[in-house]
Amino acid sequence: MNDKKTIFSGIQPTGCITLGNYLGALKNWVNLQNDYNCIFSVVDLHSITVRQDSAQLRKRCMDFLTQYLACGIDGEENIVFFQSHVPAHSELAWVLNCFTYMGELSRMTQFKDKSSKHADNINAGLFTYPVLMAADILLYQTDLVPVGIDQKQHLELARDIAIRFNGVFGDVFKVPEGYIPKEAARIMSLQDPTSKMSKSDPNVNGFISILDDPDTIRRKFKRAVTDSEGEIAFREGKHGVNNLLNIYSAVTNQSVEKSVNEFSGLGYGELKERVAQAVIEELRPMQERYADLCKNKDYINKLYTEGAQRAAYLASKTLRKVHRKLGYVDR
Repeated sequence: MNDKKTIFSGIQPTGCITLGNYLGALKNWVNLQNDYNCIFSVVDLHSITVRQDSAQLRKRCMDFLTQYLACGIDGEENIVFFQSHVPAHSELAWVLNCFTYMGELSRMTQFKDKSSKHADNINAGLFTYPVLMAADILLYQTDLVPVGIDQKQHLELARDIAIRFNGVFGDVFKVPEGYIPKEAARIMSLQDPTSKMSKSDPNVNGFISILDDPDTIRRKFKRAVTDSEGEIAFREGKHGVNNLLNIYSAVTNQSVEKSVNEFSGLGYGELKERVAQAVIEELRPMQERYADLCKNKDYINKLYTEGAQRAAYLASKTLRKVHRKLGYVDR
């Protein structure tokens, strides 16, 4: 590693990568990769808190990693790997479990939310999920974590755990900071624009997959929820229209104000059509790269294998330090 700061981030391989994931995370990862030491993981260990079909999970993991690369992540300059290929994540998670309090975990809003959605499978992994996330981050002495509003609570817990461990054993973990890019877009559901676009949304019309074909994208935008006012403006209460303007602004790299002016005097039908076309053009080169990468499995395998080796090397340095502080016998 050089003297650049380190960034760690990952996406859970459930559902599909959406336009929201792309504009809110992946597009920013691409912009960050030249200025930071970037470690990007498909966090498959996290996914099994909900029951998965093993064949589908394996395929999704490969699809997600390939889409990372198709979106512009350089898998040779950065570390790209599957979380489950580096056992240190699970090993450090156990240690950190012993430095995390039940009360802290019970206050996690995502645990409450997921427990209500999966009442028949409220497992211990779901409860301790944030500890594994802390291990993901702290293993690599991460400086910055790109984080959305829904993950800020988990990052705060990771910071608290690091500070608590350091308080007992000295300077072991770097205490990470959240990184929220100014240009990060918060993309909402097309069917419920008061909720974030989700890759696990049971309503397929609520999200755009970055692999959706042009006809599907147009159809989903045509069905997007707006309002009865008929005026294209960006203001409080116009959730659906605001969301469409945010999407258009993000993919055209212009301000919302400029977008509003561009659509002045036009109707919602024209707005939806123009936003759909802009999204189609934004995703087209990524989809073409994805198709090419899918033909080169050996290259993909080489990247994630070498990525896991590089990640394991960095993780082992932190884990050795942790083991010495705890008093484990040297291996």
